[in-house]
Amino acid sequence: QVQLVESGGGLVQAGGSLRLSCAASGRTFRGYAMVWFRQVPGKERESVAAISWSTGNTNYADSVKGRFTISRDYAMNTVYLQMNSLKPEDTAVYYCNTPRSEFSWGQGTQVTVSS
Repeated sequence: QVQLVESGGGLVQAGGSLRLSCAASGRTFRGYAMVWFRQVPGKERESVAAISWSTGNTNYADSVKGRFTISRDYAMNTVYLQMNSLKPEDTAVYYCNTPRSEFSWGQGTQVTVSS
């Protein structure tokens, strides 16, 4: 069973940066696209960034384009989300998974951006 573990969240002031990590135990990400999602209480989970594991092609939500960068590390079997120029509206719990949520959800990592 694949276990997803997200880390790297925290409290940061507006304009600051954070780098999130998503690691998997139990299998490799090879062959999967991976997505960073975020969720605010009372709202649906939304996709913010995606990456093809094989090609490295990326896709971003308009709300984060130009500020967030998704990347992957083959050797570490890890997906990253570099978040720059953070805004209070980026505050959420961030999760990773495949586009069709094929793995069990991890606990996520809380990102809080203060104004």
